[in-house]
Amino acid sequence: MSSTETTSKYNDLEKMSVSELLTNINIEDKTVPLAIEKELAKIERLVIKVVSQMKNAGRLFYIGAGTSGRLGIVDASECPPTYGVPHDWVVAMMAGGDGAMRKAAEGAEDSKELAIKDLQSYNFSAKDFVVGIAASGRTPYVIGGMEYARSIGAPTGCIVCNANSAVAAVADFPIEVITGPEFVTGSTRMKAGTAQKLVLNMITTSTMIQLGKVIGNKMVDMHLSNEKLVDRGVKMIVEATSLKYEEAKELLLQKGSVRLVISMFENR
Repeated sequence: MSSTETTSKYNDLEKMSVSELLTNINIEDKTVPLAIEKELAKIERLVIKVVSQMKNAGRLFYIGAGTSGRLGIVDASECPPTYGVPHDWVVAMMAGGDGAMRKAAEGAEDSKELAIKDLQSYNFSAKDFVVGIAASGRTPYVIGGMEYARSIGAPTGCIVCNANSAVAAVADFPIEVITGPEFVTGSTRMKAGTAQKLVLNMITTSTMIQLGKVIGNKMVDMHLSNEKLVDRGVKMIVEATSLKYEEAKELLLQKGSVRLVISMFENR
């Protein structure tokens, strides 16, 4: 039995008070960053390869099913507004398509062929990099996509929460975050999902920084899609230049880019 499916260390959950439930869930959640810490060297190697591929016109793909697939979609969808990158730089696919974000697509995760078709629909090539996301490490959809990627010479990585899994076996850069039994037996949307979310954050954030999408500690290429983000952009400019708030805002709205406005003052 995989460790994520092992019986919970806690029993009689229905007899616990709300305070006891929350305390015990929190105790388990605290173990996740420590499990990730053990895999930092492997995450580093994966990121270095992702950056190399993307500098050579490649893209980053996530492929998953269920909770794992949804987490990939969340991470990928945040990259364009946060870093101002094209929507096809980081692509997330899940078994059953976008409809499966809200409603489970029965049987879709069991099809290796579906994953191949999904990758081909994006003209996936050897320049790209695919990360399979599967808490169990045995999802056929994920394995099929990674096997196809390998067959055409594309590098592969994975984020799994069990050791020695079938998914890790077809990954050039496997990340195995062993989170152990869940508070509710088998509910991998909990610790395993948290671990996957944290690793995905690490991968895209460090990749985008390496690709020059951050200056200092600021998201200088973010999309100015609402007043909150415009205000954030103005404050970045004020901090980096001698401009007053209203002057910075006027320039930002005129140029449409925090990076561009700051660059105008770099050599002054």
